[in-house]
Amino acid sequence: MKNLKLDQLRTFAAVIERGSFSAAAERLQLSQPAVSLQVRQLERHLGTRLIERIGRRATPTVAGVELLGHARAIEETVGAALDGMAAHANGALGRVRIGTGATACIYLLPPILRDLRRRFPTLEITVRTGNTVDVLRDLDANTLDVGLVTLPAAGRAFEVTPVLDDAFAAIASVEDTPLPKVVTPAILAKRPVVLYEAGGNTRRVVDQWFARAGVALTPVMDLGSIEAIKELVGAGLGCAVLPGSAVRNLPADAPIVSRPLSPKLDRTLGLVMRRDKILTKGLREVVAAIETLG
Repeated sequence: MKNLKLDQLRTFAAVIERGSFSAAAERLQLSQPAVSLQVRQLERHLGTRLIERIGRRATPTVAGVELLGHARAIEETVGAALDGMAAHANGALGRVRIGTGATACIYLLPPILRDLRRRFPTLEITVRTGNTVDVLRDLDANTLDVGLVTLPAAGRAFEVTPVLDDAFAAIASVEDTPLPKVVTPAILAKRPVVLYEAGGNTRRVVDQWFARAGVALTPVMDLGSIEAIKELVGAGLGCAVLPGSAVRNLPADAPIVSRPLSPKLDRTLGLVMRRDKILTKGLREVVAAIETLG
């Protein structure tokens, strides 16, 4: 059993994880015949059937299930070896690409990134912001390594780890009619409201909160910037419902005040990675640091 090829193992694993040869071909940027050929060559090399079709889905045989475990372990070992050699070659820990929402990027990640920079000065970290759907798309395409997003995050290829429950709050200008100690959907329905732009999970959970109370709210403005929303609210142009992490540590002279919601509304932030992602040392350190948010 010599000359086991890593490319064939990766292709086999991709077919199983994607559920079809065509989906694996798209993921690997290969033609479907090329994917089929690599799997056949691997089966011929090992002398056993690895994949069978049940309906339209490609599933592993008993031998395939066992090989999949070995394939993942081999990928991790190869990644660790390459990571170690890279450190010897240039003293660097490599690059980790993080995808997250604007709120987490502004209010949650800075102290974590600062600590990582202090402890690992050769680790290159890049951060890209977007809605959950955008981050998941880029994770799937392997243009991001890890995501910190508002859950749920659907996809068979993803491993999802809840990290932090972030309770929402209502905010208003200190010069506006004072909000009660606890704010309900009915109270906000009587005031102009500025909301985060539609299209992301953050806006979805807020819309659902109003809908459960039977309130059909039409915001006076939709904005894609939490800071812009806070500025407009502070100027007296309306109230807003924002993640608590964005308003948790308001300074004493802030032009806005925050109040808890009733019923309580929160979102869960989670770490998302591809199941087949190789955990290099740099990525392990970034994941461990983000998990401290909880």
